[in-house]
Amino acid sequence: MKKSIFPPTSERVALNTSDAANASIRADALMCLNIFKNCNENMLTEKIRKLSTEWDIERVLETYAAAIILLSSIKGFKKSRYFLVTGAVSFFLLQHALQGWCPPLPILRKLGVRTPEEIYNEKTVLKILRGDFSQPSDNVEDMLMNVEKM
Repeated sequence: MKKSIFPPTSERVALNTSDAANASIRADALMCLNIFKNCNENMLTEKIRKLSTEWDIERVLETYAAAIILLSSIKGFKKSRYFLVTGAVSFFLLQHALQGWCPPLPILRKLGVRTPEEIYNEKTVLKILRGDFSQPSDNVEDMLMNVEKM
């Protein structure tokens, strides 16, 4: 993937994540898919439901940024220096929205927090395994590669 100043929304986080962290997150997804490969429909449906509630990187960053901005704004009423925190967090949130990078991103990605696309791809492969779509292959890695091309 080529890096640009304003990368496509669906690629911006992955482009700003280390290759090792991206590979680790993908390997975890493949391991999970291989575990669920031979499960029954009910187990697959439950896993899909759990993935639908998983917090993606966008939600985590928005939540932390909003909480910090709110707290620093409240504190700022008493001491004006807290407004610097509000400004810094707002700047980093804007930087993430435009470029896909902000200071906590590398840490969150190493912790395994995934992008919406990574969660969607895993859910789609589980749906293929469940029989929601025609299945051209029994190899979950091939399925995941095909979903990633979508």
